[in-house]
Amino acid sequence: MPEELLVTDVRSTSTGVKGRCITSARTNHWVIDEPAFHGGPGEEVTPGEVFLGGVIGCGVLLVESFAAKDGKPLSSVKGIIKGIRKKADPSWFVGIELKFELAGVDAKGAEALVERFKSS
Repeated sequence: MPEELLVTDVRSTSTGVKGRCITSARTNHWVIDEPAFHGGPGEEVTPGEVFLGGVIGCGVLLVESFAAKDGKPLSSVKGIIKGIRKKADPSWFVGIELKFELAGVDAKGAEALVERFKSS
């Protein structure tokens, strides 16, 4: 039997303002701007921030989900992500740092949940 696939459909359209687009997923819409140092308005979230936000949001929700499935008493998860880029070429991340703060589980349980996320 073939494996079922989930497809996520996100669309983005230019707005006529240089360096700005409207992005949509289902019935949700948001504005993305190129940062000012890259020639955009820099008023709204940037592509890098949206990308990193998706990664850390996924991490927080997966850690929460793993804890629930394992019956661990996790009361909250906070994720922090930092993307490091060279100013001369900001289109590439040269490093990404992730940090999680978990409440309600002991240090060993927290480490196991984060490691599970990192290996998923």
